Amino acid sequence: MNSFFSGTSILFFLGCLALGVLYAWLLYRDNKNLDKKLQYGLTALRIIAVTTIAWLIFAPLIKTLNYTLDKPIIIIGQDNSLSVGQVKAVGFDQKLYEQNLKTLQDKLSDKYEVKTLHFGDQVSDGFDFKNQGKLTDASAFFQKIRDEYTNRNVGAIILATDGIFNHGGNPLYSVNQINAPVYTVALGDSIPKRDLLISNVNYNNIVYLDDDFTVEVQVQAFQSNGENTSLTVSQNGAKIEQQNIAINGSAFVKTIPVKIHAGKIGVQKYTVQLGALQNEITTRNNSQTFYVEVIDGRQKVLLAAAAPHPDLSVLKEAISLNKHYEAKLALADGLNAADPSKFDLIVLYQLPDAQNISSAFLKKLTNLKKPLWYILGAQSNINTFNQIQNQVNLSATNGSLQEVYADPANGFTSFNLTEEDKKQISTFDPLLSPFGRLSVNAGAIPVFNQRIGKVSTQQPLLFFANENGTKAGYLMGEGLWRWKLSEAENESNQSVLNDLVSKTVQYLSVKDDKRRFKVFTSKSAYDENESIQFNGNLYNDSYQPVNESEVNLQVKNEAGKVFSYIFSKTENGYQLDAGTMPAGNYSYYANTELGGKKFTATGSFYINALISEFQQTTANHQLLNTLSKQSNGKLFMPENLLKIADEITKNENIKTISYEDRKYDELISMKWLFGLILILLGVEWFLRKRNGEL
Repeated sequence: MNSFFSGTSILFFLGCLALGVLYAWLLYRDNKNLDKKLQYGLTALRIIAVTTIAWLIFAPLIKTLNYTLDKPIIIIGQDNSLSVGQVKAVGFDQKLYEQNLKTLQDKLSDKYEVKTLHFGDQVSDGFDFKNQGKLTDASAFFQKIRDEYTNRNVGAIILATDGIFNHGGNPLYSVNQINAPVYTVALGDSIPKRDLLISNVNYNNIVYLDDDFTVEVQVQAFQSNGENTSLTVSQNGAKIEQQNIAINGSAFVKTIPVKIHAGKIGVQKYTVQLGALQNEITTRNNSQTFYVEVIDGRQKVLLAAAAPHPDLSVLKEAISLNKHYEAKLALADGLNAADPSKFDLIVLYQLPDAQNISSAFLKKLTNLKKPLWYILGAQSNINTFNQIQNQVNLSATNGSLQEVYADPANGFTSFNLTEEDKKQISTFDPLLSPFGRLSVNAGAIPVFNQRIGKVSTQQPLLFFANENGTKAGYLMGEGLWRWKLSEAENESNQSVLNDLVSKTVQYLSVKDDKRRFKVFTSKSAYDENESIQFNGNLYNDSYQPVNESEVNLQVKNEAGKVFSYIFSKTENGYQLDAGTMPAGNYSYYANTELGGKKFTATGSFYINALISEFQQTTANHQLLNTLSKQSNGKLFMPENLLKIADEITKNENIKTISYEDRKYDELISMKWLFGLILILLGVEWFLRKRNGEL
């Protein structure tokens, strides 16, 4: 540490010193009573005191320099992934390699600061030679170096890996962001070995019941020209498909499509298996298991009417175009046999009817909370219609009809209709609407308003409402078959009418989740190195979120083993991190109690096995060589591992850096200086007094 005054302060000091000398000379120049030695001493004391006091007026600064030595940091990164452990070069001695790597660490520690890391699917401190990492993410290794050693003297990086990177970004891009040479140690074997593997399975993880879906299996084979194998697909342990594969080439790649029928609801386990070849380097990559959730997405729609009508054919056709919707028609006497509780949406076409044929059927709907779509027309019983629902009132009717056109309403956002679609519908022929004074509750959401001739009104034509917590739709007119003909005249490529009917049915049939207790995972499918996250919500009678109660969770695996957990409370709900779990299919059961009532919630999720480390068995030493050259480093084989220390020592760019820390302090802030001034003046006064001077 060095401390000194700046050049400007020294000039001020010389001026203050001159002032002190002048003051002392004037005070002691004609004094004949004091001894010469004492007079010189007193003069010196006065010079120092006056100079110091005068100098403090200019608030001089003292500059302090501190020098910190930063030794070069050498970072050693060891690949801890499965691929490093499963394929080793001929003659490779694992124990000797581990010993040499630790010897290299000790050798470098004499001169440098050495940090050790291991990486696979995550990066951690220290060495780990168990090779259990299910992925290899070298970019995360370099990212950790950037995060923790920015503005530090990183001298060099030693990277011991096989060059197989299957997660994260390309390490070639990451190394450019670190200003340090990378010395790579080439592990694994770069000579292709005889191997048959499933390199990828492309599939949809959610399909609908009774659908056929295609799974694309990519098969690769190395050093296996002329061999034959079989591809077997099993569902929940039962074989459902088998194909023979002829391998023609030393580097064989083929994508095989497999069509599967989804005939069972729930999470289905599928296993793709390749028959093993003789002398394969590994068979762990010959099979892959994946999970597909089969859901019954079909919604059942009942078209209820008192008599046939062309509109019913239009509605049924539009609904049936969506394979996830099933439309059933119930007419006249068939209404009494229909069970509305088995349907997700009920379309009341001109019901209640004028002949009261549907009265018995309508009674079945009294306490049944199902979404309804009312379509009015010439056969509608308007008085009964006004009584069975409370959203619309059509009064002063005389049984006559009026022609109404569709006029797009502003601000409708419940589902998407393009401006082109709205414009086209507004040009369709008019519907026939019962004539009368229409009153609609304020909460109604109009899709189209009525236009009579060229006059646009605010009376809705097609609109939605919420009746006692259940969705309801209203179409105040018949004649959809006219729209169908208008569409045919326009020769449209796509049916706007079918799209409108389909979206209306979807909107009305989608169920709102009003459960008071919900527990769900953040997603339905996880990889086996991901933490399983659960969330929960509990609501009181007013449907307000509460979290006073304790929530328990039991997770069961395919073998029937149960794991128990307790949720943590958040601000308005519950949360649980269950950690990682092995690959497989899991179900869960959660329970709690509120106000004396017991609540339960169930669900399922599945965890996919990670096999990326077995899908490439040939080491990529070329990539390691590029990494080293790009960073001015060098590639070494494991048997030459200890030579890296000599290479680093010879590198003149790897050296200790000295950091200068400057600090400025005001001299007036030093309390001891005031004590010194008092002592100087006090000693001078005492000596003058003792020798008879005032």
